[in-house]
Amino acid sequence: MERFVCDAMLGRLAKWLRALGYDTAYRPEADDAEIIRLSWLEGRTILTRDTRLAARKVARRHLLIRDDEVERQLRQVVGELNLKIGQDTFSRCLVCNRALEGIAKEAARGAVPPYVYATQSSFSRCPGCGRHYWKGTHWQRMMENLRKL
Repeated sequence: MERFVCDAMLGRLAKWLRALGYDTAYRPEADDAEIIRLSWLEGRTILTRDTRLAARKVARRHLLIRDDEVERQLRQVVGELNLKIGQDTFSRCLVCNRALEGIAKEAARGAVPPYVYATQSSFSRCPGCGRHYWKGTHWQRMMENLRKL
């Protein structure tokens, strides 16, 4: 599966690629050298809006993102790199990029709002940052946006 590193201008795109299940590094403080290093060491494709970064010969695996709007950015990446949608959707933490772990409902008690606990039956947790996930209205809105792709 394709892996990415996004430059500082593409934080929202990184979040959406993670929602699709793609391992996407995003460190807004990283300079060009660090982004290139991550690309080489971890086999990641660089996603950038920076024409100078894209022009560097050592940035051999890259895609120059043309648009400012995240939906068009996502369409470009999915289309030009022939990404699969739906296989691993919502399997990664949107914040820290770690793979999510399914947890028993009881393990979510006290960690999610009482209404969510009462109305949901399936929960996941990020082993990195501890964030909890469930298929609520936010998930439904994101799925609608992904279906448009």
